[in-house]
Amino acid sequence: MIKRYGIEGSEGTGGQALPFAKAVAADGWLYVSGQTPMVDGEIIDGGIVAQSTQAIQNCLDIMTEAGFGKEDIVHMKVFLTDARYFQSFNKVFKSFFAAHPPARVCCVADLVVDCMVEVDITCFNPKFKS
Repeated sequence: MIKRYGIEGSEGTGGQALPFAKAVAADGWLYVSGQTPMVDGEIIDGGIVAQSTQAIQNCLDIMTEAGFGKEDIVHMKVFLTDARYFQSFNKVFKSFFAAHPPARVCCVADLVVDCMVEVDITCFNPKFKS
């Protein structure tokens, strides 16, 4: 069975409706769409530390809504707009995941939203297997 989260009422910058699910669960897996440092449809002010913290927290909030926890995170993808943000992002990442980090890829890319970072996550929890 496939369950989609956040289809109705999801808004991006400027209040536009987002054309994708915030997350999709299937057979114990949860795929959380890329999250930017957005609150109430607007990118937060602040540097890479504040924006990284918010982007990761947005993923965690969606996971919690779906019944998953940090211990269920298998993999994270990170997109930074500048390689110079890498060390600061790592400090934020470590503050969330400490001694039990997920696997991860980090790359530099232009983002379609005017922010410094975007992250997505993949989770697995066998209690949700069909």
